[in-house]
This record gives sequence, C-alpha cells and structure tokens, in this order.
Amino acid sequence: MKLAVKALLLAFGLLSSIGGLAQSTDTTLFTIATDTTIPHAHFNDVLNDETDLVDVFTNIWHRGTGKRKDTGEIKSSRLRISAVPAAGYTLQTGFAALVSANAAFYTRPDANVSTLLSSLTYTERNQIILPLQTSIWTRANKYNIVIDWRYLKYPSFTYGLGGYTTLSNGYTIDYSALRIHQTILRELAEDMYAGIGYKLDYFYGINELNPPVGVATDFQTYGLHNTEFASGFSFNFLYDTRKNPINPQKGNFVNVVYRPNLTIFGNTASWRSLVVDVRRYMRFPRQSRNVFAVWIYDWFTVSGKAPYLMLPNTGGDPYSNTGRGYIQGRYRGNNMAYLEGEYRFRITNNGLLGGVVFANAQTFSEQTTNSFETIAPAYGLGLRVRLNKFTRTNLAIDYGFGKNGSSGIFVNLGEVF
Repeated sequence: MKLAVKALLLAFGLLSSIGGLAQSTDTTLFTIATDTTIPHAHFNDVLNDETDLVDVFTNIWHRGTGKRKDTGEIKSSRLRISAVPAAGYTLQTGFAALVSANAAFYTRPDANVSTLLSSLTYTERNQIILPLQTSIWTRANKYNIVIDWRYLKYPSFTYGLGGYTTLSNGYTIDYSALRIHQTILRELAEDMYAGIGYKLDYFYGINELNPPVGVATDFQTYGLHNTEFASGFSFNFLYDTRKNPINPQKGNFVNVVYRPNLTIFGNTASWRSLVVDVRRYMRFPRQSRNVFAVWIYDWFTVSGKAPYLMLPNTGGDPYSNTGRGYIQGRYRGNNMAYLEGEYRFRITNNGLLGGVVFANAQTFSEQTTNSFETIAPAYGLGLRVRLNKFTRTNLAIDYGFGKNGSSGIFVNLGEVF
C-alpha cells in the first residue's frame, strides 16, 4: 500500500475493519512476522502481549474485551480481502482521498504469502493514481511473480537538472502515464533469486503549465516532447534475509535491476539503466527491540539518454520514499547516489507507540560534467503508531528538514524502508 500517496488510515476506516477483515488479515499474514531471535514456541505469546490500535478501539467500543489473540490459523488457501477508505498527504500531492484494498492468500502450504494490492486516489491537485500490484509465490517459493501496473494523471513539480537548482526554479508539468512492469524470479539458493522482466513506461499529454518566462527550461533544453516512451527487458537479482519485510527487525536486502531499453523494443534511441538497492537492519542495543537501519539507493543511466521523466530523481524509487525532507522530483539528473540511516525505538513497552530519528543525503550528477558536485542532506524525526501487531504494521508520521528551507510532513503506511 505504499504508493505515490502515503496512506493515513481514517478512524472510520480502521474501525470498520475491527469486526472481521482486520482479524482475518492478522492470522493470514502472521507467518511473515516471525522473528528468529525469539523461540518460535514463545512468538505467539510475545505478539499477543502487545497492543495495537485495533485493540485500543475494540476496548473503547466493547469494554473488557482485552487484547486480541492470534488464532493459530496459518497457511490457509482462503482469499482474505480487506478494504478501507483512507486519506493522505505529501508535499507533491497535497491532501488526498483514496479507497484501498488488498488480498492475501497462499498458493501452496509451503509457499510465502501471496498478495494483491490496489487503490484509487484523487488529490487536491487533481491527480489520479490507480495501481495494481501483485506478488505471487509458487510451490516451495521456487518462483516469485511480481506485477506493478499503474495509471497516473499527475500534474506535479519539476525543478530542473543537477544539484544547483533552487526551490524558485520549480514549476508544474502535467502528464498522464501508464506503467506496465512484470518480473519473474527463480530461487537460486536460500534467500537468493534471479530473474527476468519486461517493463514499459508511456508518458503522454506532457505539458509545461507555468514555466519561467523568457528562459529555456532544463526540460526544454534536454528535449521536451508531448510523449515519452521506454520499453525493455530487465535482468534482476534479489537477496533478502528479512523475515518480515513490512517492519524488519534484522536481516539484509539487496536488489539489483539492469534495464536495457533498445530500439528493437520501440525506443527512439537505446539507453540503459542500473538500480542498486541495499538495506541492512541491526538490533541496537543488541538485546533490545530497537533497530538501526541503513539504506543505499543508487540509480545510474549507464549509457544513452533516458527520457526526462524517467531520469533518476528524488522520490523516484518504486514507493516514492527517498529524500524525506524534500518534495518528490526536487532533484533530477543522469545519475543518483543516496544514503539514509534511521534509528527506530519504542516509546511504550507494549509496542503501541514508537519513534524514529533519521538522516539522509542525496547527490545527482551535473549535465555538463556528468560528475557529482553537490550534496543535499536532510534529517528529521517521526512517530510510529502500531496498526497491526501481528504483521507489525505501523502508521509512520515523519517531519523532515532539508537545505535551503525545504521541509515537510511525510506519512507512510509501513516503514519507509
């Protein structure tokens, strides 16, 4: 559910799920929350002793109900569906309203949980966001089929190329877009996968709404067209030792995607990109429930000339999470290097409330030199509210500060990385 608009669940949406939908999700998704540092026989007791917002609201409505307990039902093939209305806010979208739905099921008893996610979002800036995302696991997790399809109507801000741009350089571009991405991964060894995908991105109706008067914008200089198109196979490598990707307590994650967009696939000119996504999670102090997490996200145009709207940019990762402290698209260039660290700690012993402090830095190559010349640092702090104790899903509310007065609130359903 972490999409271009970060969902903040409304109280009525949360309460509507207490009676049935949320409880069914609890038992279905329970196995992905397993923590290997806790003896398995005692893991249910650990989670059952914690408190989340569903427990809080259930006890407000029905006093004396107590904390929800895991039913012990696992590996059911039954489709579990949840749907909630929600609202959100980002610097790029302003306030937004959405309806979000997800489904979880097992294709086989020996497979990971498979998921389907979709939502419909409309924002105060007249943006429309309609995604469909799936992750299907086959027998014994031999194959993982991943789909990311999206439609966007997305008037948004752009600030030019490189690290020397300022907030005053910003203006609005309007466009619609279709994303059709699908990948199939095969297990090579425990926690290690490799595979191939096909990715198509089509931008149309591109129009600069209020560009600076009397000067050529970076978009115009780079090559402004009414449409932009990219098509090509991708080659993927994945290594993931996290036991709970929703809220990792420990483990490592490495995802490498190489994408050659060749003319034989319909591109006007060939170009190639490489994305390297590395994350590490460590308990600190070691015996505590607090976590120190590190994220490296490097995005390179290996050769050729990528379409302007597909150049590496702030918040341009699949879940729009890089660069807290800056608006999406604040920086853009041929190459991007990104580093972030976050410390996650408990505020209440029952796990209901937590906090984070974070810092990040991003740099983009300059058009004239193709070198990294500037760094845009940011920092901030945030609150975590436990929405679902069985999957450890948190509502994340952060405030970030960047350079030159850039700042804002960032809301996420689940951890940022």
